[in-house]
Formats: sequence, structure tokens, C-alpha cells
Amino acid sequence: MGFVMADNSVRVGPDPLSFEQVAAVARDGAAVSLTDEALKLVGESRAHIEELSARPLPVYGVSTGFGALATRHIPPEMRAQLQLNIVRSHAAGSGMEVEREVVRALMLLRLHTLATGRTGVQPVTARTLADLLNAGITPQVFEHGSLGCSGDLAPLAHVALALIGEGQVRDADGELRPAADALAEKGITPVKLGAKEGLALLNGTDGMLGMLVLAIRDLHKLLTAADMAAAMSVEALLGTDRVFAADLQELRPHPGQAASAANLRALLAASGIMESHRGPDCTRVQDAYSLRCSPQVNGAARDTLAHAELVAGRELASAVDNPVVLPDGRVESNGNFHGAPIAYVLDFLAIPTADVASMSERRTDRMLDKGRSSGLPAFLADDPGVDSGHMIAQYTQAAIVSELKRLAAPASADSIPSSAMQEDHVSMGWNSARKLRRAVDGLTQVIAIEILTAARALDLRSPLRPGPATAAVVAKLREAVPPPGPDRYLAPEIAAATAMVRDGSLVAAAEAVTGPLS
Repeated sequence: MGFVMADNSVRVGPDPLSFEQVAAVARDGAAVSLTDEALKLVGESRAHIEELSARPLPVYGVSTGFGALATRHIPPEMRAQLQLNIVRSHAAGSGMEVEREVVRALMLLRLHTLATGRTGVQPVTARTLADLLNAGITPQVFEHGSLGCSGDLAPLAHVALALIGEGQVRDADGELRPAADALAEKGITPVKLGAKEGLALLNGTDGMLGMLVLAIRDLHKLLTAADMAAAMSVEALLGTDRVFAADLQELRPHPGQAASAANLRALLAASGIMESHRGPDCTRVQDAYSLRCSPQVNGAARDTLAHAELVAGRELASAVDNPVVLPDGRVESNGNFHGAPIAYVLDFLAIPTADVASMSERRTDRMLDKGRSSGLPAFLADDPGVDSGHMIAQYTQAAIVSELKRLAAPASADSIPSSAMQEDHVSMGWNSARKLRRAVDGLTQVIAIEILTAARALDLRSPLRPGPATAAVVAKLREAVPPPGPDRYLAPEIAAATAMVRDGSLVAAAEAVTGPLS
């Protein structure tokens, strides 16, 4: 499918971008435009760079080499070549191609830093970057090449390469083409880089920040879906909802836990299955931890997410470059390109992502085990022995969860010195971001399999009826997945459920009954 420009335009200036604006440009193809204030600030900072460039005194990034080569003074007649060289030499990525949404987020966030007037680029450079976004031209960026310090150097260099009309890009239809051809077709003139501009286009943490913002948005939806899956499993396993009572949750006043428990109460309200075993003869005192403690785990994940959101918000208000142009005209080196603040929370989020998935898999396994499922058939099979039911769906969950546990190991605890020991400590934040994206995708699949399994179990509980909210989820799922029966090709059903978790349609079905969930 080709690139489709959304109607909602995002104005880019020195003020912070919102999470919604980043997603609108990255995922929905929203147009961008630079504010008048941004163009004024960019013009003013460029004037400072031009003035410094004319002086005989060396200024890092303006009239010197870079990194370990910063001691060499570059004469004026060689400075244009210097800027071209840094872009070409740093466009050294390798591996799989990075997703369009990540590259567009990276481009938007770099544009925002340019718009702060702290980088010293020409106004035409910022406008051309906006033109690429609006034309749906996406530079080809590769997975390996960023150490997360001095910014996402190689990924940003591949974007800068496209700005000067070199390298490869994906056009609006997703076709891989030479950048020069794609720009010419859209009437975009390649940028002729001036002093400092090559460095200004490369020295940012925009890729890892873009991936953090997108992951935060995805995890918000997935944690609601995880509560929904837990509620369905509690019903399917004839569990109790008493443990989710507000007064019990208030004894441990974590906000995420309170929100998760409130979701569970709303989802289980008016459940016929719950009512069927509330009487005095019910001996169900305590459920397994994977049922009883779901607000504690999903809630702690929410609180971790809130911390990551705080950090991302601060980063969206940042101008990351080295050197930077200050309002009084000084050009100063700094260390703000170090990715540690982003890298840490990217790694932090991978931990609850793995743990929420682990708990989901345990509930699924319980529904399939005849000895623990309170009367459900073995593996929810139509004819156990002849049919295997959802036996291997749980294997798939287990394989994903095992990988998620490995992905929870921090990348930011590692550092490999580079640039002849000038860059002797790096964040590895880009790697943290790449593994979190994979973890979020894995969690989506794990939750989908739990919902798929719980829906089958709820159908098998008939004539007992689930609550209106969870029944609505089952009904929505049944639009794509048939009800229980003999064994059939299961992979397409897992894929359908995963798509419905990812697009939010299953949560929307529940919310049509409950109202908005947290």
C-alpha cells in the first residue's frame, strides 16, 4: 500500500511536539510545516554560524574536524567538502531496513531540533527536510550503526544523505529508488550543505526517542488489552473477582494497580459466570497468582510506563546537537547527545513487557490443563486425543515469552569505546529501542493468544454467560474467528486475533459496554 498523506497538519516550531503529533506524522502520514518563529530562529542562528565561520579562530564543528579529528583546523575552501564527507562516511548502516514509521519519526524529531534555532543550519535545509516528509519520501535506514552516543549517527546520516540527493529512498508508493530521482520527481532541490550542517543533521537522539514514543503509545493500548484478557481468563477459570475490590486495592496505593483493578471490575460487572459461584457453598477462596495478582503486575507495568512517558516528554522538549548555538551567539560543545536517559527507560520498559506476557501465558496454560481448569476439556479440544485444541497455541506463547525474557536484558549496561577513545562511553540506546519494538510485537501476540483461548473457554462454559463486556469481546472476535469445533488451521486465527489486539478493535468492543477503560 502506498503512502497516504493525512489531512491533519503538524506545525513544527521550538515548542515541544506531543506524542500524538509524532504518531500522526510517523504512522498516519500527517503533513508538517515550519512555523514563522522557527524560520526566524533558524535564520538568526545561521547568521551566527556564518559570522564564526569567517573568523580565523577554530570553532568545533564549524571549522574543525569531528570526534577524534577535532584538533584539525579546516581552511574555508575545504569546509563544504567537510560537510559532504561527514554525511557520506557516516552513512555506514548495515542489516535489515528500518521501518518507515521509525524513519519518519526520526525525521520529524530532527526537524523539531532544527526548528529550535540551536543547530545553525540554513533555513532551506529545514524546509527541505519538511518537504521530504510531505512527499512521503523515506530514506533507507539500516538497523545497525548507532551506538546511541553522539546521537544516532549512522541512521541520521542516511537521512542526511537523501537530503543532498544521494543514497536510496522509498518513495510514496514504497518503491526503492535513488534519492536523486525521487527528489527530482517531486520538484525538491537537494541541499548544498554549508558550515556545520552535516554535523547538525547527524548529532541527535531522534531515532531512539521516536521508537520510545511509539512504544509508549502501543503499550498503553496493550496494557488495557492485558487487563481485558485477564478478566476473560478469570471468568473462564471460574475465578473470583472479590480480590479486585477497590478497598483491597487501596491498601497498596499504586496508581497503576488501582487503574488495572478498576478495569477488571468494569469488565467483570454483571457476569453470569461470576454470579454462578458466589453462593455460600462456593469453596473458591484464593485463585492462582496469575489471576489474583494481575492488577499488581499490569499495574506496575503502567507505573513503569508513566515514568518512561515523563522522560520522553522531557526529551520532546529538548534540542540535542553538538555544538549548539546559544541565543547570545555562542557556539558551545556539550554532552546532550548521550542517549542514557532514553536508553534506560527503553530497557526498563522491556522488563514489564516480558513479565506481563509471562503472566498471560500462565493463564493460558491453566485454561488448557484439565487438572486446573475447573471442568474445561483438556486443551479445550473438541474431542481430546483426536483433537489437540489450543495445545500448540500455548507453545507459541511460550516461545515468544522465552524470547521476551532475553530481550529484557539491558542493552544500556553495555558500552564499546569508539572514535579512537574520544567516544569512550556510549549508551547503546538504539539497540534498546530496537529490542523493545520486538518485545512490544511479541506481547501483542501473547495477549492475542490468551484472548483467543479465553474466548473459546467462555463459549465452552455455556449455558453460563460471561459479563456483557467480555461477551462483547467474544462476539467481536467471532467476526474473524469461528466458535469452538474440531481442529482446524490455527495460525490464521492467531493472526486475526493479533490484528484485532493491535488495532484496538477488541478493546473498543469492551468499551462500548464499560465506557472508557484505563
